[in-house]
Amino acid sequence: MNKTDYYKVLGVDRSASTDEIKSAYRKLAMKYHPDRNPDNKVAEDKFKEATEAYEVLGDTQKRTQYDQFGHAGMDGGMGGGPSSMNMDDIFENFGDIFGSMFGAGQQKSRRKKGPQPQAGLSLTKNIEISLKDAFLGTKKEIAYYHFFACDTCHATGAKPGTKTQSCSTCNGSGEIHFKQGFFMYGQACNACAGKGFIIPSPCSACNGQSRVQKYDKFTVNIPQGIYDNAELRVNEKADAGVYGGPAGDLFLRVNIKEDKNFKRENDDLICTIMLTYPQLTLGCQVDIESIDGTKHAIKIPKGCPVGEQIIIYHEGFQKLRGKSRGNLIIITQCVIPQKLSADAKKKLQEYSDLIGTQPIASDGYITSFFKKFLG
Repeated sequence: MNKTDYYKVLGVDRSASTDEIKSAYRKLAMKYHPDRNPDNKVAEDKFKEATEAYEVLGDTQKRTQYDQFGHAGMDGGMGGGPSSMNMDDIFENFGDIFGSMFGAGQQKSRRKKGPQPQAGLSLTKNIEISLKDAFLGTKKEIAYYHFFACDTCHATGAKPGTKTQSCSTCNGSGEIHFKQGFFMYGQACNACAGKGFIIPSPCSACNGQSRVQKYDKFTVNIPQGIYDNAELRVNEKADAGVYGGPAGDLFLRVNIKEDKNFKRENDDLICTIMLTYPQLTLGCQVDIESIDGTKHAIKIPKGCPVGEQIIIYHEGFQKLRGKSRGNLIIITQCVIPQKLSADAKKKLQEYSDLIGTQPIASDGYITSFFKKFLG
């Protein structure tokens, strides 16, 4: 019986690459797979024929021999033709093809060499500081529970003097496989929970977990100029890894409380100074105390308007990057007395009569017509 040319069977040119041959076989195997064509003898023969062709053309040495001598150089190919091929052998020999096509996972799993170190989780904690602390920099004590490597078993999980053992159920692979028809399925081994090993004598301190939870307390430095919602990273201060893996990092999110006298804008420190009308009108010198206790003598110019910004350069927040600082900005406000004595009220009325009650018109402002003072 004359056999069909292997290249024609797979539908590829003689110059086809190995990847093209493999791809062509995958398509035919998918099309004619017995599980997709139950009780279909024609499809089964097509499947076997394609497999026979791929067994030759997918092998460089066999392909060279076939190109030179044709079917005669193959000694009967795979046992005399498709009808005589054993399906179990096909499945076993080409499991990588079927596994990648149908998700069967037939590749042999690599044997795990005992417990594999795994990195610990990183953690985030919120800390709260005052605006003054952010201005000056401070130290903050951090206290919380997290996992530490077990000192008793040195993070092995096994009782001192004992060792872990490879799982006999999955032979250390962490997976077990089973067939259903021509498909093979894999799942985590129940005996070892997918770890590939068991601990016959678990450590009594950590119960075989390789780490224990403890209370931790340490101090961190909060730099000058730290911003609200900034994050500080403390390396390897979170949960210890499993079976000796590195610890995760601790991220500290800084929340800055509002201050009743000062606020921050970028790297500038802002405050408001309350002055009387005579002080604003006649000018004066006043002393103020900054957030860190530093005293500054401030000169208020004559005729200073409300809302005027008086800037003291380089007395604001320390910039996180660089050596420069922001500014201290003082905003003027006028104290409006709620109660006046009869004498003060009389003198204020006299002053009003003296300067008049009609404001001078100026661009950007509106003027009003005065009627009378309210009692």
